[in-house]
Amino acid sequence: MVSGILTFLALSALSLYALYYRTLFILDTKRPKPLRHGRRNPKEPTHLLIVLGSGGHSAEMLAMLDRAVNEADTRKRLDWRDYNHRTWVVGEGDAISAARAREFEEMATGLSSQETLMAGKVKKATDAGPGKYDVLTVPRARAIHQPLSTTPVSAFKCMAGCWKALTGQLAKGIDYPDLILVNGPATGTVMVFTSLVMRFFNIKGCVTRYKMRTIHIESYARVKKLSLSGKLLCYVTDKFFVQWPALDARRQGAGRARFSGVLV
Repeated sequence: MVSGILTFLALSALSLYALYYRTLFILDTKRPKPLRHGRRNPKEPTHLLIVLGSGGHSAEMLAMLDRAVNEADTRKRLDWRDYNHRTWVVGEGDAISAARAREFEEMATGLSSQETLMAGKVKKATDAGPGKYDVLTVPRARAIHQPLSTTPVSAFKCMAGCWKALTGQLAKGIDYPDLILVNGPATGTVMVFTSLVMRFFNIKGCVTRYKMRTIHIESYARVKKLSLSGKLLCYVTDKFFVQWPALDARRQGAGRARFSGVLV
C-alpha cells in the first residue's frame, strides 16, 4: 500500500517536472530559427498569419502594416513579397475586416519596391513574385457585450476554429505560419494559445521545424496598463511590443513587454 502511494507520488512529480520543462522549452525566445537562403526562395516559402479584430483593432493593425510597407528607410521597410503566403484571420460576421484585408493586399502587392536581394545568396530567378493570400473565418472568441459566463464556450469554439485554420492549409501544401501577428482582439489571443498547444505536442513537427513564432503589439490606447489580452500574452509570445514607455517591462510593465517606439 505504502509503496504504491510512493510510486504514484514519484510518477506525479516526474510528470509535473516534464510538463514544466516542456513548457519552458516551447516558450524559449532563443530557440533556433529556420535556416533560410532567402525568404523569396520558392523552395523555402515563408508564411505570415495576421489576426484582425473588429473595429479599432483592425484599423490599428492595418495602419501598422501600411506604415511598414511604405517605410522610407529601406532597412526598416517590410517587403510584402518576402512572404510567399499570407493568411488573414477574421471573426465570423466581420465582413468589413475581411474586405479591408483584401484591399490591403491589392495595395501592398502593387507597390513597386527596390530589389534588396543579397548578391551571391539569392538570385532574382528565385523571386516568387507577390505570392498568394487567404482570408479565413473563425468563430469569435467573445462578441461585444457577451456575458463572461458564456465566454468559455465561445472561446473553445474559437480555439477549434483556429486549430482548423492552422492545420487545414497543410492539405493544400501550405505549411504552418512562420510568424503569427496579433494586436489585442480575443480571437488573436486564442490563436496564440492554440499555437502554443500545438507546439507543446509538436503537431506535424511544428516545433522541430521552428514554426509559429508569435508577436503581439499592444494597442496605442493602452497607456498606463495592459489590456486583458496583453496580460495573458506578455509572458508567452516571442515578442511583445508596447507603444508607451511606461509599459516597458524594464520600467514597471510585465513579462516581455518592450517599448520600441510608436508603431501605429
